[in-house]
Amino acid sequence: MTPVLSGGEIILWEFLGTAALLLFGVGVVANVILPRSNADGDTSHWVLIVIGWGVGVLTGASIADATGGHINPAVTIGLAMAGKTPWSDVPFYLIGQFLGAFVGATLAWLVYKLQFDENREQNEGTLGIFSTNPPIKKPVWNLVSETIATFFLVLFILVAPYQSPANYAAVTALVIGIGAALGGPTGYAINPARDLGPRVAYAVLPIPGKGSADWGYSWVPIIGPIIGAVLAGLLSLALPTYS
Repeated sequence: MTPVLSGGEIILWEFLGTAALLLFGVGVVANVILPRSNADGDTSHWVLIVIGWGVGVLTGASIADATGGHINPAVTIGLAMAGKTPWSDVPFYLIGQFLGAFVGATLAWLVYKLQFDENREQNEGTLGIFSTNPPIKKPVWNLVSETIATFFLVLFILVAPYQSPANYAAVTALVIGIGAALGGPTGYAINPARDLGPRVAYAVLPIPGKGSADWGYSWVPIIGPIIGAVLAGLLSLALPTYS
């Protein structure tokens, strides 16, 4: 049953929904058309990447269903800010997420070890396989990109009316959409564990001819998603609720 809303509530929800529509719609066109974006060039490669990450979210969240399937420190922090996850549990979520990210990236390296070995002359640029690596490195603006993308991810999880621990299909579709529409500027970490765990793995794995792990940039995909999650959590507390 649709709740009876005041004029102000109608403006609020329609404002948020239409802003999200245009953010994604304009963003996906910009990602495809503008130069020096991740989708610039062979767009089909970027489509394959965003679908793969989306299926990864579906698989990981479903496996972690017993805990609510967070698999992302930003989601955990956003839920804690909104009072939906006890703060006392947050450290345990974060430990599991960061360790899991490291091990998952290492397993992917094992699967492709022969390819890395054969590619030894060109492995200097392989950090982007593991962690985000923006085509235009401007940390402050990269931070803005990560904050906005994560804000809408976490806000959706907090306010979607059909949210349930077992319903991850909608979040999967959203992650694919974020990659397609907002992933161009930074590679859309939107998850501190997703970036830091694989970055550490890249630093320690014996990949022949590999380049730097770029620790000078590593704070951006950690801080940006956390800021976005905190803002989404705070906004969710201020939004009207309906029984």
